[in-house]
Amino acid sequence: MKSKKIDLRIIKTKKALYESLLILMREKPFEDIKVSDICERAYINRSTFYTHFEDKYMLLDSLIKDLKESLKEELEKNKNISNSKEYYIELIKILLDHMEMKKEIYTPIMINNKNSIAMDMIYDTLNEDIIKRLKQDAILNHKKIPSEFIAKFYLGAIINIGFDFIKNKNHYTRKEVLTYLEELLPE
Repeated sequence: MKSKKIDLRIIKTKKALYESLLILMREKPFEDIKVSDICERAYINRSTFYTHFEDKYMLLDSLIKDLKESLKEELEKNKNISNSKEYYIELIKILLDHMEMKKEIYTPIMINNKNSIAMDMIYDTLNEDIIKRLKQDAILNHKKIPSEFIAKFYLGAIINIGFDFIKNKNHYTRKEVLTYLEELLPE
């Protein structure tokens, strides 16, 4: 019974630290944020912070790893699709939905701070999913083109569309993005 209480406290502490970091990242660049700023905002002692993280970089890394796991879970829903067009459209829907659902995380990290770690996380996660899909599904495999090349081709478009969607919220609606993709992607 005691271990559940400890786990709950750890979860609450990490959540408070994540939220504080994100709030601060909306206000100023990550490099200007101090551990003391994060602790003060979270109402947590510095010693508690250092019990969980070595520094603010480890905190950000942990936050991004949690975001990656969440995105991976969502991508698992995209398994039972028979053709490449449907797969890529569903992949983009999942990414846009995830970015919308987690915009309080994506916006301060990717837009306000242009953090390359977050971009790398999205790139790696989507790349893994696309390559796994290409290797599993003979329909999507092109014998003349390596799967890594195909993944990079689609990945560039997907990431740019996702980044533009979250950065320029009023530029294109989710529905417009998906309609345009329906036209652009071949059967």
